[in-house]
Amino acid sequence: MGSADIVPGVSGGTIALITGIYAHLVEAISNIKFGFLKPLLKADFRGFWNQMLEEIDFKFFIPLVLGIAVAFLTLAKVVTYCMDNHTALTYSFFLGLIIASAVILFKKLNEINLKNIFFALMGAVLTYIFVSLNPIAANHSLLVIFISGMIAICAMILPGISGSFLLLLLGQYKYMLNALHQLHFTEIIVFVVGALIGILGFSKILNFLLKNHEEVTMAFLIGVMLGSLKVPAVEIVNSVSMNISGLLPCIIVALIGFVLIIVLETRFDYME
Repeated sequence: MGSADIVPGVSGGTIALITGIYAHLVEAISNIKFGFLKPLLKADFRGFWNQMLEEIDFKFFIPLVLGIAVAFLTLAKVVTYCMDNHTALTYSFFLGLIIASAVILFKKLNEINLKNIFFALMGAVLTYIFVSLNPIAANHSLLVIFISGMIAICAMILPGISGSFLLLLLGQYKYMLNALHQLHFTEIIVFVVGALIGILGFSKILNFLLKNHEEVTMAFLIGVMLGSLKVPAVEIVNSVSMNISGLLPCIIVALIGFVLIIVLETRFDYME
């Protein structure tokens, strides 16, 4: 998830969906209600500890957060290098990942009806319009970074919507990537605090939709993924010659990405 969230146009939520932890992730986040703070205010440390263990799924969150943090710190330079020096092939790989993810989500639908088709089309159109927007010129004050963290994290847990691309639109992507490279802890901490506040609120809405309107939510997310394909497609078209010699390597790499995700999903589904 951390590796995917670094890349504009690819969603960490997509990876969570593929590996079968998506519903668990959303529910685990939405279950955090900070009720454990009440015993702490009364100096009831045993009650605080027990309540915190009840609300927060540490067995799930600790390895997940550590994995995301390690990816952010170690792969940011690798991903940046690949995007700058092998743009077409990198985005071709992402294209294959996103298409495979949409196929996997489609297989989870119980039926194809007019309502699901409508929500899928709506998701595709809205996302296409969104990714067609021009980046906003913004400053890098701590308040702006805090708000950017709140907004971007909501996209990061949605399959098909890239939190990094949202940061790009907000004019904060390169700045925050540089902050990670150079370990500017003030900016990183402010961004993380904003992200925590944003994800705790948004996860409750998403959890409600998945529990009460799962079919249309999944259909909408399929549309979101398909709409987001414009990002890698435009990068590929702008980076290679539109002939067989230019497109063939891109097609091969996209197929590798597609097959990789299908195999991963099959493996994780088997493990479940």
